[in-house]
Amino acid sequence: MTSFFIVMLIAMGAYSIPPVRDAIGYGANFIFGPMATVIGVTENPNLWVILILILASITGCYSSLLQKYTIDYEKMQAVQAKMKEFQKIYREAQLAGDEKKLKKLNDKRARMMEEQMQMSQEQFKPMKWILLVTVPIFIWMLWTISNVQASFDAGIITEMPTIVFPYLGEIGINDVAFFLPAWILWYMICSICLSQVIRKALNIGGL
Repeated sequence: MTSFFIVMLIAMGAYSIPPVRDAIGYGANFIFGPMATVIGVTENPNLWVILILILASITGCYSSLLQKYTIDYEKMQAVQAKMKEFQKIYREAQLAGDEKKLKKLNDKRARMMEEQMQMSQEQFKPMKWILLVTVPIFIWMLWTISNVQASFDAGIITEMPTIVFPYLGEIGINDVAFFLPAWILWYMICSICLSQVIRKALNIGGL
């Protein structure tokens, strides 16, 4: 979840710089443009939901595999289990008012906090590689959907892609849904759900 919002913020920041936006958009279009054509987005704009689902699957698989092979999850789980047990012992000493034991535990607590901090930092090791693939995909979607919106506003196309959400019904792909453009919300739902399934299959945690 955290990694998704980091990607979204970086992509939107890069998108706000026209030369960067256009360079990444044009470059990524050589890869994802043909994919959109094969899926049939041009003939049927509502197939955008399928295209976004596929792109979310790609980023979910890529990021999960990177995390699987760059993060020591066994060590992380061991540290978390040790910290949980320590917190239980520390709480018992507090309730008992055992100042002597608390003094010893405080020294150990500092070491354990440092170890936990190191493990937290390790979770972000694969982030630069995740960003390398995910940010261009996200910028390409921003770039392409903005062009579709501009064409619709100019009357060049007469139909704007739509997405159907529970409670909201059918809304335009670029319209606001729960404070986000509908396509970003759909991408987020697909990405988070698929990532959880993939991580469960790979027996890894999440970022």
